[in-house]
Amino acid sequence: MVRTLADEAATLALGAEVAQILHPGLVIFLSGDLGSGKTTLARGILRALGHQGKVRSPTYNLVELYKISRLYFYHFDFYRFKDPVEWEEAGFREYFNPDSICLVEWPEKAGGLLPTADLGFVLHIAEAGRNIEIQAGTEAGRLCLKHWQALKDSGRLDT
Repeated sequence: MVRTLADEAATLALGAEVAQILHPGLVIFLSGDLGSGKTTLARGILRALGHQGKVRSPTYNLVELYKISRLYFYHFDFYRFKDPVEWEEAGFREYFNPDSICLVEWPEKAGGLLPTADLGFVLHIAEAGRNIEIQAGTEAGRLCLKHWQALKDSGRLDT
C-alpha cells in the first residue's frame, strides 16, 4: 500500500488511522531519511491512543515509554547506533513482548537482531510532501491491514 502525505497534518492523520488497528504484541518499523516524518507519524499514533504530552524522537535516550491505560508503548530510535551489537548490549529484547507495542525508528541500525516487523512504514521525501509505503511483515500485520481496509470500506475509520 502506498499513500501520499501532503503535509504534517496528513502525517498526523495517518498516525491516527494507524492507531485504530494497533494492539499489544505488535512490532512496527519506521524507516526513511532524516526529516521524512517518522517521529511525526509516531506522534499521530500516540496522540490518537490518548497520550497528551510531548512526543519527541528518543534519539539520545534510545527509548521512550508511554503508558496509555493498560498499554505499554515503547518508542525506539536507533539512529545513533554504530553497530547492531549495541542493541543487544542495551538489553531491549525484553521490551518486545505480547503485552507491549514497540515502534522502532531506524530499525536497520540494529541489523537483523530485531524481531520481524508486523507493520513497516517507509517514508520518502517527495516534491509535494511525503510518500509512504506500508507493508505487513507477519500474519498479525496482514490482519491489521485487512482490519484497516474494512474500517475504511465501512466508513468507520476515525480521521
